[in-house]
Amino acid sequence: MESTGTNLNVSHKITRALTARQERRLADFLEDQFLELTRGYKKRSEPSTHLPTLPLYLEAAQKILAMVLRIPPVDPSTSLRTAYLLRLTNDVLASIPGYSADGASIQLLLDWLDDLDQAWLMVLQAQVWDPENGPADLVMDAEAAATGTRSSPVTQTERTRLRSLLIGGSATLEEWLTVTRPTPGTILEEDEDEDDVGSLNDVENMLEELGVQDGFDELFWRTLQELGLGGVLPSDEEIMTASDVSMN
Repeated sequence: MESTGTNLNVSHKITRALTARQERRLADFLEDQFLELTRGYKKRSEPSTHLPTLPLYLEAAQKILAMVLRIPPVDPSTSLRTAYLLRLTNDVLASIPGYSADGASIQLLLDWLDDLDQAWLMVLQAQVWDPENGPADLVMDAEAAATGTRSSPVTQTERTRLRSLLIGGSATLEEWLTVTRPTPGTILEEDEDEDDVGSLNDVENMLEELGVQDGFDELFWRTLQELGLGGVLPSDEEIMTASDVSMN
C-alpha cells in the first residue's frame, strides 16, 4: 500500500459485503500471513529468518495492512476489518523494539506508522480502500440498503483498545529510542551509559539530528483526533497504564 497522503481522495463506488466463502478464504490467507510475520520476528536473530531487519519486517507487515484495508466495511465483514487491524497494530508496535535501528529505518518506520494512522482514520470513518485511488466514501446500492445491509461503527470497546494501543505503543517507541540511540547510517547497540538512558532531552536531540522530530511528535495524530484526543496529551498515569495493557 502506498502512503495515502493527507488529502483523502473521495470517490463513489458501489461496495458489497464479502460472501461467506470469500471471508473464509481471506481469513485463512491472513492467518497464514500473521503466522509468517510472527515466525520471522521470533527468529529475527537466526541465520534462517526471512525478517532479520526492521525494514524487512515492516515490508511484510505492509502486505498484511494492504489486504486488511481491502475488506469492505459492510456487515458482517465490518468487524473483521477492525479486528484484524487491531491485531496488526498490536503485533507491530510490540515487535518494533525487538529490532535495532539506523537513520534510514527510522524514517521508514515513520512512513509506515503514518500509513497505519491513515488506515485507522479510514476504518473509524467507515471508508473503503481503493488500491488505485486511495480512501473512498462507502456507497451501497438501493437494493442492499433496502434489505438492511449496513456498516456498523467501531464499538466503544474497540475504540478504547485502540486508544490504549496507540498511547502505549508511542511510549514504548520513545523508550526504545533511548536505548538504541540511532544515528544516520549507523546501527548502535544498547547505550552503556546508564545516566543517559531515559533522558527525554537526549531523545529529542537525537531525533532533531535525524530530521524526524516532527514525525514522532505527530504519531497517530489523525486517529487520536478522530477518537476525540486531538491536542490533548495523555497524563503520565495514562501512558503507564496503556503501556502495561496495550501489548498484552
